[in-house]
Amino acid sequence: MYPKLVKAPKRQRRRRHAEEFKRQVVAACMQPGISIAAVALANGLNANLLRRWVKDDRDAQEVANDAEAVNQVETRRPPTLVPVTVSSSDDAPAGEIKIAIHRDQTVVEVAWPVSQAATCAQWLRELLR
Repeated sequence: MYPKLVKAPKRQRRRRHAEEFKRQVVAACMQPGISIAAVALANGLNANLLRRWVKDDRDAQEVANDAEAVNQVETRRPPTLVPVTVSSSDDAPAGEIKIAIHRDQTVVEVAWPVSQAATCAQWLRELLR
């Protein structure tokens, strides 16, 4: 009278994992030479789920490090100022600009006062054209 009854498969419930378990498994993944897939297989977890836990842990550490860096910057004292003396433009620098030009056997030596450095540069431009 009744057709064959087909029982619906049991609905799988989503597993919940304790935070301590997650921390231990993620710490195991951080060990050098250990693959996430191997840790997932050994603990009966999906490798993609474990990768997400590792990524979330790294992101949380970065946020914590950024917050710590901001706190360090805020608590740092401002840099101390160093006194600097600036000479006024009225003080003409003492000394000379000495130029020696060697051409074949001839040597031409010219001395200009430092206060006339702009004129010296103009003369050199004209000479070297």
